[in-house]
Amino acid sequence: MRIESFNDLLVAARAQPQPQRLLLVFTQAELPDQPTAEQRQQFQAGRGGVLTPQICVDKTPDELSSFAALLAEAQSLGADWQIVFAAALSGSGGQAPTEAQTNAALQRMVEAIKQGQVGGLIPFDLAGQPLRLGEAAN
Repeated sequence: MRIESFNDLLVAARAQPQPQRLLLVFTQAELPDQPTAEQRQQFQAGRGGVLTPQICVDKTPDELSSFAALLAEAQSLGADWQIVFAAALSGSGGQAPTEAQTNAALQRMVEAIKQGQVGGLIPFDLAGQPLRLGEAAN
């Protein structure tokens, strides 16, 4: 299935034969430490910067009815974010991933984002649309 929206991700996760946990890391663009003049100029123009994790959560696909529900929950937490990265963690033998497995996967995800290694993650914008990172800050 092609993921063309966050809601498509929910449908795909619900259709899997094993229980899933959705891993979500909300990020915000910030200036890097000791930015160059060019980096500062691009950032002020709404492009560039580094993505800094703000909060991370995990949910079962059934705990989220839609992207709008996720957005409302994030807003209720006071989260200030621009891009949410999503991944799914599959259970096995009909059992959902354990809390320890889920927490370890979320930590790896946060570290990957900090290092700019986001190839296995799906970034979504504030409207729940998938992004290509070159387009993320536009």
